[in-house]
Amino acid sequence: MNVLLVGLGSIGQRHVRNLRHLLGAQVEISAFRTRKLPRVLTDGFGIEPGSDVEEKYAIRVFDDLDEALAERPTIAFICNPSSLHLPAATAAARAGCHLFIEKPLSHSWDGVERFVDIVERSNLVALVGYQMRFHPCLQRLRALLQEKRIGAVLAVNAEVGEHLPGWHPYEDYRQLYAARRDLGGGVVLSQIHELDYIYWLFGPARRVFALGGHLSRLDLDVEDTASILMECVIDGRAVPVHLHQDFVQRPPARTCEVIGDAGKIVLDFHGPILRLFDGSGDLAETYTVDRFQRNQMFLDQLQHLLACVAGDETPISTVRDGSQSLRIALAARESMATGQPVELT
Repeated sequence: MNVLLVGLGSIGQRHVRNLRHLLGAQVEISAFRTRKLPRVLTDGFGIEPGSDVEEKYAIRVFDDLDEALAERPTIAFICNPSSLHLPAATAAARAGCHLFIEKPLSHSWDGVERFVDIVERSNLVALVGYQMRFHPCLQRLRALLQEKRIGAVLAVNAEVGEHLPGWHPYEDYRQLYAARRDLGGGVVLSQIHELDYIYWLFGPARRVFALGGHLSRLDLDVEDTASILMECVIDGRAVPVHLHQDFVQRPPARTCEVIGDAGKIVLDFHGPILRLFDGSGDLAETYTVDRFQRNQMFLDQLQHLLACVAGDETPISTVRDGSQSLRIALAARESMATGQPVELT
């Protein structure tokens, strides 16, 4: 198998490590790179001293994307900044590559529908990097909802917040894609995982209203705080779903609370622990994962991708799914800019 990486930053190197872990020498890895930084990044967001990433992982490097695609890679991993995802992914799709695209699918709606059409007409496997769908606690939450364990859902409250300068301690946070508008940054797009799992659990939002902006003292040109209220239709009823996002919280927070008319589910991703309360308010179930390793979600996601390419599984997070969460994110940004709710059909 021949795999092409478009971008070898933090997430690109994570995929390389996992490819070598799962496939060893059975996979040939090439990369299209522009900055060509030699540093080897570790799973703990550090730099491995005295190492060169291309040498360590036996990566063949290309200066031109078309030349890299001419080698006919089986899968292209799109791991460059968000504003550059769609041009690279479209070129790879036209070359007949299966695709793994880091979130978000893009930073705007331009070209998204055309790209989805190319992928679907070409019968390509194309996953968007929403590894949270492989989190065991979130999967348990989804199962509880399908079993109607809390009755009819009445409201949802989700939160994700963490201090942006702590994301990559080895580099200036102001240069991160998340901090720069030209690279498709901002808290709404950079923390879009929550919008994806909300869509996965509760379906598409039909109306979005959001407040927020650049409210902190961080040196950014994008929003660092967002409060998004969505109206989702759950079992034929309009239900309010709220999401808070920020780049400032210390310690970090990542939670989801689902309130039903016969109970409540509270999930703390940093536990990780899920608690189910029955209609009397009594604790009915506690679900936790001992010695949880964050990278396991990425490994499970990669194994799923390889199984899909082999024809053994159906993609859990398609580009059409990725376009849905992107529509919600862009609607939230539009609402923040105008002060008005945005209708989504």
